[in-house]
Amino acid sequence: MKEPINFEDFSKLDLRVATIKDVGEIEGADKLFKLTLDVGDLGERIVCAGIKQNYDKKSLIGKQVILLANLQPRTLKGITSEGMILAASNEEHSEVILLKPGKKAGEGWRVS
Repeated sequence: MKEPINFEDFSKLDLRVATIKDVGEIEGADKLFKLTLDVGDLGERIVCAGIKQNYDKKSLIGKQVILLANLQPRTLKGITSEGMILAASNEEHSEVILLKPGKKAGEGWRVS
């Protein structure tokens, strides 16, 4: 487990619900997809996500995910990634599971 953070550090995170509008290939990347996300009032964001080995492109279109929107941009394989989608892995670390918003108010996050 990593070092605990305090509430002040946690409150700096800008977590948003985003809808995956498009999924593209990244030349030379075995694990990364280029995701185009609709983030509502923030507009569109491009995010590089290491989920290629666990999801096919067509199955991702229209999925809603949780986005860390205020992560400092980083260039990966020539693409500027403007955030990070939240995911978890199973016990064997063999599967990446996207976190998505609950369907009902107060339901919280669920795995997809």
